[in-house]
Amino acid sequence: MRNGDGGSGNDLPGFEGVHGRKVDETLRHTEPKPRLIPVNRNQMRIVPVDVERLIGEEHEARAIWSFVGRLDLASYYQEIGSVEGEGGRPAYDPQVLMSVWIYGYSKGIGSAREIARRTEYDPAFQWIAAMEIINYHTLSDFRISHKESLDRVFIEVLGVLSAEGLIALERTTQDGTKVKACAGTGSFRKEATIMAHLKAAREQVRLLQESEEEASLREQKAHIRAFEELKKVQRAGARASMTDPDARNMKQSDGGYAPSYNLQISADSAHDIIIAQKISQHPEDFKELLPAVERIEDNTGKKPRQMIADGGYTTRENIIAMAERKVEFIGSLDGRTPSHPGQFASRGIDDAFRPDRFTYDAELAVYLCPQGKVLRHRSTQKRAGKVRSIFSARARDCQACSSNGKCCPQGKRRSIVRTLEHAAMNEFAKKMKTEEAKEIYKTRAPIAEFPHAWIKEKIGLRQFHVRGLLKVGMEALWACLTYNIQQWIRLCWRPRLAAG
Repeated sequence: MRNGDGGSGNDLPGFEGVHGRKVDETLRHTEPKPRLIPVNRNQMRIVPVDVERLIGEEHEARAIWSFVGRLDLASYYQEIGSVEGEGGRPAYDPQVLMSVWIYGYSKGIGSAREIARRTEYDPAFQWIAAMEIINYHTLSDFRISHKESLDRVFIEVLGVLSAEGLIALERTTQDGTKVKACAGTGSFRKEATIMAHLKAAREQVRLLQESEEEASLREQKAHIRAFEELKKVQRAGARASMTDPDARNMKQSDGGYAPSYNLQISADSAHDIIIAQKISQHPEDFKELLPAVERIEDNTGKKPRQMIADGGYTTRENIIAMAERKVEFIGSLDGRTPSHPGQFASRGIDDAFRPDRFTYDAELAVYLCPQGKVLRHRSTQKRAGKVRSIFSARARDCQACSSNGKCCPQGKRRSIVRTLEHAAMNEFAKKMKTEEAKEIYKTRAPIAEFPHAWIKEKIGLRQFHVRGLLKVGMEALWACLTYNIQQWIRLCWRPRLAAG
């Protein structure tokens, strides 16, 4: 810095500054240049990996691997064609494939392609597969094959859970939920449209060369299946899906309709374990109660002592059948109450001439009306466990009666229906009026709906990834199997791990 010449305090030797002096290039390079690791992503690296340290000891994948390792997978191994001492490519271990799928579903992953990608980089999938990259064809084929083997595995899992004290069969619930099919609403067609597509597909197959026929053959088969399913429905105006002919248009929780299946689940109330499941093509639930009891007995070796279900299952036929099977049934009587007085008033019948105002003479087997006229037995109808006897007065007695306009304003003579209910119906109605039965019924929703909520929210099965009743049934079984193992992890494995 120069003093007294008006120079700036920032004027240093070698810098041009405001006076235009040339910068000293020598001083510019006095500071050493930093040495940095180059950023080069266009390269391949070989890095040693300790597979066992990819995940921690508390990781859920270890629990799944351990549990599957306890199961008897002999039927899977028997189906492997490649054996030691002979030619052929080695097969993936069924324990690996099963564990990969169960872990995938536990994380809400139901796509074979996505699981295949995860085996390339996800530590948990890499640990289960021991760093092997499993192609999605192998995963997809494994999921939809070996149905009988998977059924046996599900039953064996129930045995393990029962030994752990997680199944009691004292109280079970039955409930269904609609799961969307792998098909769009627009895929439904009527019979005439399906036949037109089928005719076009056959003509296309005839015209195409042999090397190009495969896709059209698949299309033709889809049309044939859609037509066959349409014939099964046997309903005026019925339609079938061209994408998944086994699916049915079902009402959803939001009030709309979509191609779906009805997933039926039987759960044990002790710890919400799924003890039986089935995929139904029927939107109604009432036909599924008795088959569910049979499935529970097949899976566990004994019938449940008590079963709870909502009004969708509470029919006269089910009540009587459950009593015959000696399974206590707790259900809803909503909508099944006797006729109320307002119904008779709407028909012009005065309160004094309601059916309960008529007297039944058991000795003579006749009814007496409030005016003393006799109503005799005319006919009998037998329906599903009940007997309806119809009693009618003589027409001339009613026409000459001064109360005709108040008693039978819409007919020439008055009739009374005497219903003799099945003993099981009377006992059921009496039981469901007790406070004990009402309190038991209140436990239904938390138990029955918990597995469905878990499967849809945590496992992510709001829509099936496969098509056709058989494959959909297998995916539902995979989801239920995963759910049960997750409950074992939650209730048994983690507490033991925490206890050391």
